[in-house]
Amino acid sequence: MKLGKIVGLALMALTLGLAGQSLAAEPIKIGVYLPLTGQNAFGGQLELEGVQLALKEMPEVLGRPIELVVVDNKSDKVEAANAVKRLVERDKVVALIGTYGSSLAMAGAEVAEKAKVPGVGTSCTSPLVTQGKKYYFRACFIDPYQGAAAATYAYENLGLRKAAVLMDMTNDYAVGLSSFFTRSFKKLGGEVVANLKYSSGDQDFTAQLTELIAKKPEIVFMPAYFAEGAIIMKQARELGATFRLMGADAMDNPDTVKLAGKAAEGFLHTTFPYDAKMPNMSAEAKKFTEAWNKAYPEKETNVNGALGYNCLFLIVDAIKRGNSADPAAITKALAQTKDLVTPLGTLTINASHDAEMPVGIIEYKDGKRVYLTEVTPK
Repeated sequence: MKLGKIVGLALMALTLGLAGQSLAAEPIKIGVYLPLTGQNAFGGQLELEGVQLALKEMPEVLGRPIELVVVDNKSDKVEAANAVKRLVERDKVVALIGTYGSSLAMAGAEVAEKAKVPGVGTSCTSPLVTQGKKYYFRACFIDPYQGAAAATYAYENLGLRKAAVLMDMTNDYAVGLSSFFTRSFKKLGGEVVANLKYSSGDQDFTAQLTELIAKKPEIVFMPAYFAEGAIIMKQARELGATFRLMGADAMDNPDTVKLAGKAAEGFLHTTFPYDAKMPNMSAEAKKFTEAWNKAYPEKETNVNGALGYNCLFLIVDAIKRGNSADPAAITKALAQTKDLVTPLGTLTINASHDAEMPVGIIEYKDGKRVYLTEVTPK
């Protein structure tokens, strides 16, 4: 064989080898669209910290580095849709994480569905997020399940028979949860004596609370976000209300008790099944807790962070099981997720692409968040 031909073959082999190495090292891009500014910014930032922590723990998969492409959806539906459009069209991500806020997730999911790019919602609990979707999933339980769990705890565990509802009529999350709580509480045999409304951004709830006091419910279910929820707690106590207040997962925020102060005493809310002090903690929950404390020593572990972590955890697991970073393969593997042990308990993705997991109950005692128990709704 002539020397020139040998050199040519050697160069070709080297080129192919380098191309193979380049392909192997090409990052797997995962898009993250969360509310980092606007009304839902605090929750979005906590979830982003969880996603970023998961990246530290799982920096690569299939021999390729994972790259997060983060876009702020600004707590706005239009911005959420635009964020997903940018991520799938310009950044060419193979999967999406997001978002805090069911309304925002619904807007983003529509774009992802058309692009056939799988997405995993963080804490978007409205059934509408995944309804009829082939490519959208979530790492959290849904509102019917959560609302029923709240009603079950109030009726069965607390023995209460008269309830009322106070909801943000402009928020899909609040409207849905209120409906499911009401339906479940009545089905169990309880009475819902009032269903009152307010709008996002309201600061004065005196009129609604005064009417609630007159109706004499034993418990008021208010699926608010933590900032408004804290104001409602304070004003209720200032008016001398004696009924118990109960919220949902959007109240599970480190600042809830800071903002509400003594008015938070006895407040209850549903949450996801994770707490740094929970008994019988799984190995994955311990791993998450230790990693969080190391990465964010100045911040308490929180459920939103765990949900963000879980989303990347689910996507990486799907890529491994499907042995591919192709969006179609990831979608198929996500749909087949069953009995996966995660920091938030054993998780299965059901036929409607929702996560099945227990519902935790939190109570605030002596200025502290206390994880009470887990509930299976009836």
